[in-house]
Amino acid sequence: MKDILDQLEARRADARKGGGDARIEAQHGKGKLTARERLDLLLDEDSFEEFDMFVTHRATDFGMAENKVYGDGVITGWGTINGRQVYVFSQDFTVLGGSLSETHAKKICKIMDMAMQNGAPVIGLNDSGGARIQEGVASLAGYAEVFQRNVMASGVIPQISVIMGPCAGGAVYSPAMTDFILMVKGSSYMFVTGPDVVKTVTNEVVTAEELGGASTHTRKSSVADAAFENDVEALIEVRRLVDFLPASNRGTVPVRPFFDAPNRIDDSLDTLIPDNPNMPYDMKELIAKLADEGDFYEIQENFAKNILTGFVRLEGSTVGVVANQPMVLAGCLDIDASRKAARFVRFCDAFSIPILTLVDVPGFLPGTGQEYGGVIKHGAKLLFAYGEATVPKVTVITRKAYGGAYDVMSSKHLRGDFNYAWPTAEIAVMGAKGATEILYRSELGDADKIAARTAEYEENFANPFKAAERGFIDEVILPHSTRKRVCRAFASLRGKRLENPWKKHDNIPL
Repeated sequence: MKDILDQLEARRADARKGGGDARIEAQHGKGKLTARERLDLLLDEDSFEEFDMFVTHRATDFGMAENKVYGDGVITGWGTINGRQVYVFSQDFTVLGGSLSETHAKKICKIMDMAMQNGAPVIGLNDSGGARIQEGVASLAGYAEVFQRNVMASGVIPQISVIMGPCAGGAVYSPAMTDFILMVKGSSYMFVTGPDVVKTVTNEVVTAEELGGASTHTRKSSVADAAFENDVEALIEVRRLVDFLPASNRGTVPVRPFFDAPNRIDDSLDTLIPDNPNMPYDMKELIAKLADEGDFYEIQENFAKNILTGFVRLEGSTVGVVANQPMVLAGCLDIDASRKAARFVRFCDAFSIPILTLVDVPGFLPGTGQEYGGVIKHGAKLLFAYGEATVPKVTVITRKAYGGAYDVMSSKHLRGDFNYAWPTAEIAVMGAKGATEILYRSELGDADKIAARTAEYEENFANPFKAAERGFIDEVILPHSTRKRVCRAFASLRGKRLENPWKKHDNIPL
């Protein structure tokens, strides 16, 4: 019996070595952790239960029969993050460059199937050279099997991808279909075709970092949600993100102990809005002062900075936040902001996360670039996302809410549950100056008359009371009491039940 146990332990030791000491050293030399070291950091201590440790590939061509390694380049299993179950796979670059084979794909598919059946998030740590060329179409079939699981899992369980090395060709489409993509600066990149192919086909000379590095995907393409300095920081942030998320669409948002009074009054909010309506202020300050302990987990911080998205907790429960940012483009909605916010709203709705919307929006960004780029259809995505959302929705208008952008930002007309306004709110078709110049075009030559007309318009519309008179605003609230009012609103909505008409699926304006 002891011989058998020793043999088992020897096999396990072989499997844990991956591609061997030399390749592990090479991995460390690039500033990267090994696949197993990453899992040790990601998961609670001693919580990992591994599956398929002894799986090997089945290929025989190109000398592959003599090149078999236990695990076949990916470590799969489940564990816990702060006591909550998650399923994981971690690609091992030390084994055949982490390339995906038929059996490698089957291991990932098994984990994803189990995650869906048991209602737990799945986290993929990607570090792979792509499809295993020696297996030909079998490896491509493996990718397609994984893609299909991504589609089926979407909206059922949270899916998180961490890009911790190369991710190229067809490999990029699996992360692209997950809910969140995190990258590591300097050591991870994503692209469909690499720099060499780009140079051959288009004659463009570009580095891998410029083409698909963390900066490119967090600032320009919006493919990735965040980028971190190294593997350790990225994995710690994954743990923090998971803490905000429900386990599945069948569960409820996690509730954490909190030490921040729900009825906390913050007098500094009474002076947050500048006297000059054209002066910006930082909406992040409001978010921090509303959130439990000021904790805000921002999503896509470096993309479309004119809108803020992310998670906070109110009375210990996760709430999604969408907020215009007056510091950037005056808080205007544009193509990028609409796409960013729409995807976030749809994620929250899919997993029953209540949504808090903070509004200071002067309208949609004008210009030929926006119109040619399809701002109509992209803006409609955000409108559609709010309109279909059935989760509790609380909206606070702090200052400007003009034109169609007022409607889009979770207005009462899109089934907003609680729609509050500060006394500084201005809810109108447009600003006073623009409205006056249209309404009284014949008087434009008389500056005094126009000034008087503008003052009249401001008195009538540069306030929240016209909307409140019609019931479009539920109450005009004091800024310092915003946290108390918002917490009470969400508490009253915990039993909300709302269903959309039956349909196979909607046809969001993609």
